[in-house]
Amino acid sequence: MIVIGGTSSKKLAQDLAKELDSKYVQAQVSRFPDGECYVRIEEDALDDDVIVVQNTHPDNNLVEMLLIQDAALGLGAKSVTSVVPYFGYSRQDERFNKGEALSAKVMVDIMGLTSTRLASVDVHKPVVLDWFAGKTYNISAAHCIGEFFKDSGIDLVLAPDEGALDRAAAVAEAIHAEFDNLEKTRLSGEVVRMAPKNVDAKDKSVLIVDDIISTGGTIEAAANQLKVLGAKSVIAVCTHGLFAKDALDRLRKCCNAVYSTNTIENEVSVISVAPEIAKVLRD
Repeated sequence: MIVIGGTSSKKLAQDLAKELDSKYVQAQVSRFPDGECYVRIEEDALDDDVIVVQNTHPDNNLVEMLLIQDAALGLGAKSVTSVVPYFGYSRQDERFNKGEALSAKVMVDIMGLTSTRLASVDVHKPVVLDWFAGKTYNISAAHCIGEFFKDSGIDLVLAPDEGALDRAAAVAEAIHAEFDNLEKTRLSGEVVRMAPKNVDAKDKSVLIVDDIISTGGTIEAAANQLKVLGAKSVIAVCTHGLFAKDALDRLRKCCNAVYSTNTIENEVSVISVAPEIAKVLRD
């Protein structure tokens, strides 16, 4: 197999090539003065199965991925696998209001134009992958996150809500810690208490695990409340670190540390999910 990296997840693409013991090729990408994308793969031929690693968020990354895949096919790639570390638009899996676009299906359909396999990490709504005609993989980052925190002294792993409890449980199992989910209790019209549902956080080192941190409002509120409840320390970690609107700066003020995986490259994306991606792609 040959791994081709786009501009959005270069480090992850390189890690994946090492895990698979495969050749790595960095696609050459530039922009014309009018903003259109230019892609070239500087190889004579690609007579092998090709894996293209590139996010679909923001929109320009989607166009780049499609052009990289077409360039690979033009050089004779036997097949193309789309590895989309962060699958943008996956949250719009139905028409919530009349006249809306079914965004997730559109993205999945587009992926099927140039690839026969689709792999992504912690897709917000995994059901959207069912629209893909070929083989799909929704890869969990929990094991990689658990390995990263194995010797960090974490006592309690928390999910931000009950729906994310399975992720917290998987991380907790890897580091032999308790787990629970946060629960909101409205004390008045303006005051909301956020605390672990079943476990006391007092004097414990707490790890909050989420799939996506965008504006960070939920994590910020939870960290502040956990400190009030007597938590010894609070660390936040997520699979996809979008960190919009200065979220990372705000979270650093209320958390002892903030980390993310390398599905989206940023200054705290120190946890590689390449080992888990490689496991499924070897099949």
